[in-house]
Amino acid sequence: MNTKIAIIGLGYVGLPLAMLFASKDYPVIGIDIDQSKVEKIKSGKSYLSDLSDQEVEAFMKTGRVDVTSDFSRAKEAEAILLCVPTPLREHKYPDLSYLQTAISTLLPHLQKGQLLVLESSTFPGTTEEVMLEMVEKAGFAVGEDLFIGYSPERIDPGNHMYTLGQIPKVVSGVTDKCLKKVTSIYGAAFETLVPVSSPKVAEMTKILENAQRLINISFMNEMAQICHGLDIDIWEVIQAASTKPYGFTPYYPGPGIGGHCIPVDPLYLKWKANNANMPTTFIDLAKDVNDAQPRYIMKRIEELIGEPAEEKSVLLIGMTYKRDVNDIRESMSVPVMAHVIGKGYQADYYDPYVEEIEINQQMYQSIALEQKVIESYNCVVILTDHSQIDYTALKAHAKLILDTRNRISDHSKNVIRL
Repeated sequence: MNTKIAIIGLGYVGLPLAMLFASKDYPVIGIDIDQSKVEKIKSGKSYLSDLSDQEVEAFMKTGRVDVTSDFSRAKEAEAILLCVPTPLREHKYPDLSYLQTAISTLLPHLQKGQLLVLESSTFPGTTEEVMLEMVEKAGFAVGEDLFIGYSPERIDPGNHMYTLGQIPKVVSGVTDKCLKKVTSIYGAAFETLVPVSSPKVAEMTKILENAQRLINISFMNEMAQICHGLDIDIWEVIQAASTKPYGFTPYYPGPGIGGHCIPVDPLYLKWKANNANMPTTFIDLAKDVNDAQPRYIMKRIEELIGEPAEEKSVLLIGMTYKRDVNDIRESMSVPVMAHVIGKGYQADYYDPYVEEIEINQQMYQSIALEQKVIESYNCVVILTDHSQIDYTALKAHAKLILDTRNRISDHSKNVIRL
């Protein structure tokens, strides 16, 4: 392939995407403002839990890759893919500053004929109302001398059932010519393309996927609370319901939904819809249930070990938002630990992916998960069920375990499930 791809942002989305294109013989320029990331990639080191050092090293050794913090290098590429953060400001409204800054920095270097594709999750209308407008103000005729599209990332960190190229890729363009350009670029890297009629449809597709998960998982968290109150095992109920060959899809309760997608993306839609005077009742309810889940976990801890006292201690297992990733963004383990500390219990944590973490303006370090250590706590709470943890040893040595993930599924006397 002679088509050169520039990828802006080398995080959880951008770096795997760059590696995929390089594996398909595309020359790749990876651009990130974080110089430490650039240096790590160049030295063959990974900062993502899904990628090993060996994979990053092999990526660099292809001879098709250049990694830099210099945005001017984007002028060399035929296609520029934007994989920048799109967070929320205090969970109230979208923060597009990373996207706007990236586009502003790119504008002086854009060349006629280039394709510009946004991959970041965002509200319906972003591509045309923000990106298109900025590019047109710079004097480009989109669809004629510059091409714009949107293709939502669908990466599921920690999920190794599918390679990135196997996940069907939704693609869109501002015009038919734009879509044709997008399809030609992504078609060689992804096994299946799903073209849609407009960027708004593609943007809404990603929001719908994650809003559905937010609503359904929040519903299961509420069902878990009801089942606990009625002395019913929610996990047994889900297992039984899952035997129905149609009409039921299993979702599972836990300490609350975290990460950079599921609890965030639906709020982008909420902001957009509410600004147009449209209600978002299900999203609002799901957010309320999810936000309350750490307090419910705290309540369960108090029920198990009683009122806090100097000698009462809690060990929390897992600080990341999901299994086998090193990402703590929006992780509900963090507010759970904050509640435990705030209630007056001695609190510590263990997470193989998180060496230290700041809770209530104080730094905590991950402890060593040894027998004497486990035995010393009044309660061990499994919040994130990383695969590399020895749950047999945990069960054998802990006085009491509150398992919010159903990781220890047998009916041991010292294991209480959510």
